[in-house]
Amino acid sequence: MTSIVERLSADRGVRASRSLFAAGAVCLLSFTAFCCAQRLAHVSMVDLAVYRAEGAAVLAGSDLYDLRVTAANLPMTYPPFAALLFIPLAVLDEGLLRALVTAGNLALLVALVHLSLRLVGRDSTAVSLWVASVVVWCEPVWTTLRYGQINLVLVVTVLWDLTRHDRHRWAGVGIGLAAAVKLTPGLFVAFLLLTGLIRVHRAGTWHDNVWLRRAAVSCAAFLAATGASAMALPADSWRFWTRMVFESGRVGNVEDTANQSLNGVLARLLHTGEPGAWWAITAAFAAVVGLYAAADAALRGERARAVLTCATTALLISPISWSHHWVWCVPLLVLLAAETAGSKGSGRTGTWVAGSVFFSYALWAVPHGKQGRPELHQSFGEFALSALYPAVGLAFVLVNVFRTQALAKE
Repeated sequence: MTSIVERLSADRGVRASRSLFAAGAVCLLSFTAFCCAQRLAHVSMVDLAVYRAEGAAVLAGSDLYDLRVTAANLPMTYPPFAALLFIPLAVLDEGLLRALVTAGNLALLVALVHLSLRLVGRDSTAVSLWVASVVVWCEPVWTTLRYGQINLVLVVTVLWDLTRHDRHRWAGVGIGLAAAVKLTPGLFVAFLLLTGLIRVHRAGTWHDNVWLRRAAVSCAAFLAATGASAMALPADSWRFWTRMVFESGRVGNVEDTANQSLNGVLARLLHTGEPGAWWAITAAFAAVVGLYAAADAALRGERARAVLTCATTALLISPISWSHHWVWCVPLLVLLAAETAGSKGSGRTGTWVAGSVFFSYALWAVPHGKQGRPELHQSFGEFALSALYPAVGLAFVLVNVFRTQALAKE
């Protein structure tokens, strides 16, 4: 009997090893084809050039926010803390840097899939490699690597933080540091705080509130990083936090097709580069509704839905959410696939529709570009194609709102 059990165990081990090897081989093949495709497309990695210039500006003592880089005349838009982190980029050879950043982003993609599977309770190294070999071809990931962007670093940092044990003493640090690099992840701090306060209201006690503790740690990490950068770069910090943080127009034209936020949708719908009050009202409403739905899901134990509702809300309400910021589609698709696996009907159809949107590159099929600002003159069909990401995001948030209402009535 013992020998039979040992043989079965050995067979399972062999099958697992073969599955892991096959997944690794396919993932490596897919990544190699991806790199070849990017090389054939002559990707510019223009944002990486900006990051490198920012690190060089810090070393030279130059003004960060007077900086203009590349033929596109791109400015510095992140907080000063990000520029401090970019210093190592300035001392590396450009060719070597591009190779390292590409390899690093591909490794981060595998880590992102791994954390996404952990978030939905289906952690598996082999499955991570299989999924990564596919999602590397979705538009947000392609564009992230095309520009040499830091989106994968930020998403992995946030997800790593939110998949740690709630009682870990450093739980929350990742969110705080991500928010110090780029402000959008700061909405997760609001999510943690709101969740903690609702728990206090429902439980009638402040005792053992892991949500408020994590929010406090996040705030402390953000303030520490921001304070450190203020001591290292006092003039740049003062300029950013008193002026540049309010100038969203520095990032680009709001109506650009690449802007997949509610602000961009309204700009294209209303044929204006300044939606103004329409966006402010819409974004405020979306923020309140999305955060409450996320907090309620968290308190019901639906951690994955809570995290992704918050992330999607942040993308929707941000003044500008470029298409590559939507790398959050990776954990979103993992969640939808996990929830609808083996099922039929509208749920599975919704998963396929969402996947089709992020793999279609459809938003680039409409006239776009700075010359003549064609996005201000879109037809209805062009508008619909240029609003696909916010449509999927809004649908996901609304589904969670309706779930909250339905469960509250039970």
